Amino acid sequence: MTSETNQLSTNKHQRYMRLSGLEPLIITPESNFINVGERTNVAGSRKFLRLIKEEKFDEALAIARHQVDGGAQIIDINMDDGLIDGKEAMVRFLNLIASEPDIARVPIMIDSSKWEIIEAGLQVVQGKSIVNSISLKEGEEKFIWEATQIKRYGAAVIVMAFDEVGQADNYKRRIEIAARSYKILTETVGFPAEDIIFDLNIFPVATGMEEHRKNALDFIEATKWVRENLPHVSVSGGVSNVSFSFRGNNAVREAMHSVFLYYAIKAGMNMGIVNPALLEVYDDIPKDLLEHIEDVILDRRDDATERLLEFAETIKGKQKEDETTILEWRTLSLQKRITHSLVKGIDAFIEQDAEEARLSVERPLQVIEEHLMIGMNVVGDLFGEGKMFLPQVVKSARVMKKAVAYLNPFIEAEKTEEQKALGKIVMATVKGDVHDIGKNIVSVVLGCNNYEVVDLGVMVPPEKIIETAKREKVDAIGVSGLITPSLDEMVYLAKEMERENLKIPLLIGGATTSKAHTAVKIDTQYKNAVVYINDASRAVTVVGDLLNKKTANEYVAKLKKDYDEFRTKFLKRGKQKQYTTIEEARKRKFNIDWNTTNIYKPKELGIQKLTQVSLKELVPFIDWSPFFRSWDLHGKFPDILKDKVVGEQATQLYNEAQLLLKEIITKQLLKPKAIFGLFEANTINNDDISVQKRGKEIAIFRTLRQQLKKREGKPSFALADFIAPKETKRQDYIGAFCTAIFGAEELALKYKENNDDYNAIMTQAIADRFAEAFAEYLHHRVRTKHWGYAAQENLSNDELIKESYKGIRPAPGYPACPDHLEKETIWKLLQVKENIGVTLTESLAMWPASAVSGYYFANEEAKYFGLGKITDDQVRDFADRKNIPLEKARKWLHSNISDN
Repeated sequence: MTSETNQLSTNKHQRYMRLSGLEPLIITPESNFINVGERTNVAGSRKFLRLIKEEKFDEALAIARHQVDGGAQIIDINMDDGLIDGKEAMVRFLNLIASEPDIARVPIMIDSSKWEIIEAGLQVVQGKSIVNSISLKEGEEKFIWEATQIKRYGAAVIVMAFDEVGQADNYKRRIEIAARSYKILTETVGFPAEDIIFDLNIFPVATGMEEHRKNALDFIEATKWVRENLPHVSVSGGVSNVSFSFRGNNAVREAMHSVFLYYAIKAGMNMGIVNPALLEVYDDIPKDLLEHIEDVILDRRDDATERLLEFAETIKGKQKEDETTILEWRTLSLQKRITHSLVKGIDAFIEQDAEEARLSVERPLQVIEEHLMIGMNVVGDLFGEGKMFLPQVVKSARVMKKAVAYLNPFIEAEKTEEQKALGKIVMATVKGDVHDIGKNIVSVVLGCNNYEVVDLGVMVPPEKIIETAKREKVDAIGVSGLITPSLDEMVYLAKEMERENLKIPLLIGGATTSKAHTAVKIDTQYKNAVVYINDASRAVTVVGDLLNKKTANEYVAKLKKDYDEFRTKFLKRGKQKQYTTIEEARKRKFNIDWNTTNIYKPKELGIQKLTQVSLKELVPFIDWSPFFRSWDLHGKFPDILKDKVVGEQATQLYNEAQLLLKEIITKQLLKPKAIFGLFEANTINNDDISVQKRGKEIAIFRTLRQQLKKREGKPSFALADFIAPKETKRQDYIGAFCTAIFGAEELALKYKENNDDYNAIMTQAIADRFAEAFAEYLHHRVRTKHWGYAAQENLSNDELIKESYKGIRPAPGYPACPDHLEKETIWKLLQVKENIGVTLTESLAMWPASAVSGYYFANEEAKYFGLGKITDDQVRDFADRKNIPLEKARKWLHSNISDN
């Protein structure tokens, strides 16, 4: 022990955090900011994840070494992934680090959400480590138990500002959770206060959302409070989160990080994750930029965000004008400039650079084959390593297409051979289906990786797909579909390909597709390769494996074996399911006491059209979570904007969507139309709903009853159960609707014609959100005005997304009413085509593609139809509606509704 350490340990009033690897790290008030390296994290680095999956631990160690060499004083290690044995990987990696003195000299942060992985790490790690993390999220009992175990192992701990209610996102919640956690840790557990590190949640500022204004200031002030009121603790956080809104503008981001750290460190933040490359010296920040950023970070002005956004644009302008300073990359070599443009998605200079490249080679085609493909290969590598996301790749494709469009006239003039691509793939949305966002994204990704794509569009019959495949001599066929009838089309296509004796791999994708359906239904119809691709990021790897002449046969054989084993297990599992007869299921129907049930007569019976609703009225009803999923960014909005892995890209995507959204609304580029009707109704023949007008039947909705054998006492539901039967002599009611957004296909086509796939896909994604928002908006109006059974309803958008309202709006083709044929009944009843111009394809997909249709039910019990698990919120809601005790409500729901 050194004399310094000994002196510190003997002075009881000096309680400093002491960590160690092979070397001690003592954190005192005089210590500089402690930087944590986090690239050895499978959740934050796809490259590290890949290396761990492939058991290339030596290469994974190189990442850890690079972190330490780069100045990390602590390294964060996380092995949480569903496809690896996290416990085994953590132990193995920590043991390997122990034999590498240049890495092992720094302390380790054991990062996991699974206690068994944390404990396994604590049992083998050398020195004194940090556990990341624990919180009150699952209550005090678990929190106390985990803290007690960590104390036994002698580690420090990061405590997240998270409790049973949720994540702390304001000053008050941060200090409340910190104070409560501190009290439990120090008084109940006896945890050394100097070994407690609070992560108080750093969230983005300047997002344009009012609730984000104080994100930075609340963190800074909460840090100050924690350091002043909770003796001896430390405060940490991920600094880059604060600047997510300005991704792509490093001048602003670097300054934001410096300003934030300047005040956070003064307030007491003494450790955290920050990229030194994205950090400006505080004193070197230009005064005008400093003022604008401090206004945002410290929330000094109401218009601080708008002013900084405007000022940031002037900095971008200076970048374009001053090539010797901010735009230093324009002084790089030609190839590096082209690569930079492609990676960053910058199209401002690509034609200029393409011309310079053309003049330097013998044939213009060489610019594509050499300069551009070198850049796109970098894009492909970054995408594969998880350093780029789909929206960025689509932007890269836009730059590529602009360059190719510029070069094409020169190529045509020479009448040279076509570019030699890695392979040619025909892509199509199958017959009867109109949805193509996912297909378009996959096409772009493949194009970016030097595959030639022949896109046949939507509603493509199998004959055309096969004919094109033969004529173009393609190397693979890719098909997509969203609605359930598309699954049958894919089976038929596979049969036809087998009948035609084709040897071309068949790629399957789309929202309704699955590995199970592919293995059980499609793979059995085609002797050659059939591959289910669940997201765009896998497309390039799969196609590469299929077209690799050396390994393709082995890959296909392994794939066939995998599907054969999957199919055997699936079918064996399926045989265990037992079904009842329809007569037996009807005997077990869900019975409602219609003598005591409230039936609400609509205020306005009949059919109504809505063609004058503005898009602006629909914006508050938008659910943004599915928008991000369409771009392969998964997470719930707005939490996804703060996500450690995809938050930066999600924020940029969201901001750019807002810009296009504003343009669409201002210029009225899309047109919303809707129709709905409210009618008299009664159930007849157990499963059918008779729709009436003044007592005369005008339509019949056929509903399907569940026939899966259930436990004794469990009902077999059908939607008809929620409409009063004819024999009760009580008049009941039902509604039907269709909402649609017109103009998206035409607008997307204009972008495509300008080689702008990014905004083409963005247009379609926004149109889909508008269609769903219109359905939510219309349902709200029906509940509160036209039907009026919930006239006093006042729900937030979050509550609407959670469907916290009375009544339901099931849609044909979904689990509550899986038969798409019922759309035909809705179309005849409402005269949808004649009134608002929405048509049905032969597979009963709606056109335009951004459309929603379904029914309205007002019955209160209908809300619980199909629930598999009952939550406490639903129990409370049901108890309030029925005016019964909580336990009685819980017992009724579990007896009649739940499968758990």
